[in-house]
Amino acid sequence: MRRPAGLTLYLALTRKARGAGIALPAPDRPARPTGPLIWLQVPDPAMLPAAAELLRRLGEDRPAAHLLLTAPDGGPVLPPRILRQPLPAPTTSALAAFLDHWRPDAAAQIGGPLDPLLLHHAAAEGLPVILVQPAVPPRRALRLIPGLARRALADAARILAPDAGTARILRRLGGTAAAIETVGRLEEGSAALACNEAERESVAHVLHVRPVWLAAALPEAEIAAVIEAHRAALRLAHRLLLIVVPDDPARGAAFAMALADAGDWRVALRSAEQEVDEETEVYVADTEGELGLWYRLAPITYLGGSLTATGCLRPPYEPAALGSAVVHGPRTGGHAGAFASLSEARAVREIRAAADLGEAVGDLLAPDRAALLAHNAWAVTSSGAEVTGRVAHLLLQALDTRRGPA
Repeated sequence: MRRPAGLTLYLALTRKARGAGIALPAPDRPARPTGPLIWLQVPDPAMLPAAAELLRRLGEDRPAAHLLLTAPDGGPVLPPRILRQPLPAPTTSALAAFLDHWRPDAAAQIGGPLDPLLLHHAAAEGLPVILVQPAVPPRRALRLIPGLARRALADAARILAPDAGTARILRRLGGTAAAIETVGRLEEGSAALACNEAERESVAHVLHVRPVWLAAALPEAEIAAVIEAHRAALRLAHRLLLIVVPDDPARGAAFAMALADAGDWRVALRSAEQEVDEETEVYVADTEGELGLWYRLAPITYLGGSLTATGCLRPPYEPAALGSAVVHGPRTGGHAGAFASLSEARAVREIRAAADLGEAVGDLLAPDRAALLAHNAWAVTSSGAEVTGRVAHLLLQALDTRRGPA
């Protein structure tokens, strides 16, 4: 395969950057499964939650297709059916061996910088690669190898930009108007968590018109902050109920004891089959798999871990997709991208310190304020779902073009 001069220079520079004398280990790859295979390349760890949602959607839409993810370590836990491998080494021989082994039928690179080598080899193999939210190269890199970005963009089957400004830059770099589409940001999962509807109706009947707020996936280190916030908010709504979902359900009884000891609170424990009544002030919901129920019942959700070193433990799109206004601290954990999108849309309430939590909850007890946050968040989650659907559609379209409809 004849290599363009710009690509030869690019390879020389990347080889120098990683160290010319460093040998790359030969990868240990499982056998390629029989049947259609879609490959997602995710160089940027921050995009892994969004890629996980795309993989979930692809698995639902085309259960017969095999799904391969190449990415750095970390990120969300993936279903066992996902084939996960390290990123292929940035050399001609390594990439050729990767493509020869896996023989993907359609591919997408999610985030990360343009990869001229990958795009060149894929185009030569007739493999359609969709670029989703490609990072715009810095000016210095463009001056270093003139024409490289133009060639890389020409090798992409489709280029999906997150906004009009990025689309304009990509066109100036050489991407064609026909190939570039402005779709919005690919976001992490926003699929609504399920719940038992009969149970929801039963608990809602018991609560009736009581105001409720939720502390979801709460670590033990934040119990004191949450209970002080509850004490402050009770001055505004004396019948306010706090629902606490511990980060570890096995710690439910210990949480209930700690909460009761923190101020002579009337606490009920769900795993002990204790019911909420008019006197209950704190309800410890320590049973597995019921967050969807509590998000639906609580108009306000504080996301646990976001005030302490652990970082936020649950994705903000979970409560947002179910109409619960989100309050969070500065530690976003692995969900920085999702929080940034929601913050930009004025769809979350961020607090800087534990002392601010009570004021935030008290403020959102006003139904119109909580409803505004929830509405803005719903718009973001709906947009994210549309982008995920668009990328999945294009990948499956490319797959069917190559192999024929399923």
